[in-house]
Amino acid sequence: MKVGVDFAKFTWEGGAAALGATAAEAITMADEAGFSTIAAMDHFFQISMVGEYTEPMLDGYTFLGFAAGLSVRARLQLLVTGVTYRHPGLLAKIVTTLDVLSSGRAGLGIGAAWNEQEHLGLGVPFPSTSERYERLDECLAICTQMWGDDTGPFAGDHYQLAETLNSPLNVAAAPEIMVGGMGPKKTLKLAARHAQAVNWFPIGHDGFAGLKTTLAGHCQAEGTDVDAIRLTLMTFPPPRDGLDAWLSDIEGYAALGVDEIYLAPGSADPRVDIAHYAEVVLPRVTSM
Repeated sequence: MKVGVDFAKFTWEGGAAALGATAAEAITMADEAGFSTIAAMDHFFQISMVGEYTEPMLDGYTFLGFAAGLSVRARLQLLVTGVTYRHPGLLAKIVTTLDVLSSGRAGLGIGAAWNEQEHLGLGVPFPSTSERYERLDECLAICTQMWGDDTGPFAGDHYQLAETLNSPLNVAAAPEIMVGGMGPKKTLKLAARHAQAVNWFPIGHDGFAGLKTTLAGHCQAEGTDVDAIRLTLMTFPPPRDGLDAWLSDIEGYAALGVDEIYLAPGSADPRVDIAHYAEVVLPRVTSM
């Protein structure tokens, strides 16, 4: 099992003036230690599950572009962007640019978006839930087309592109599409249709197994291969005490087929967390 780092909290010592230097050191540490992915959360405002909405929040793709120039090994992606944040044609171009500049290390993590407050706050349209899922379906079809050889038009109900030109193209194969979210009817259906990976939360082993079964059913209906979809887990940080119990829980997810977990530094200095994860978590989880 692989271990990635997800930067979701930027309330760090030293404030804004120190963010760049701290991020650079933390990214370099994670890459050199062997973490599989360097990821970042993508929101306009901080979310309530992590902190106050007024706390610092960096733009996700700018952060990944910064990380691309500081790393040489780790994959780069967001966990996850929202379909409403960027026009699909521009999103495909952004991910392609990240892929080219990182020599093929970019992936697309995306979901239907949910945080109405930040949309209203910055004046970004926030359609209904059903429309956001319709847009996500079209967005993923556009990205797939733009990461291939078809430069023709795309005509959808919500997006119309006259020419899906994307030059330069991604370095190697198309960037991996990861759909984030556990909605059994819509999210998992779109994952079955478009994705090569999903990102779920640690809802318990039985619940996780149930999601796998639901995803397999959608794949059967869509004519896709459920075994070709990577299962990933956004997990809680390992406790300083009780690590063995945490590892036992993670091992249960590994037995269910989870390929990669993501850990989010939560302290005022992410370098301390990354060093701790590298020492006590990485060796044991990667051996599962």
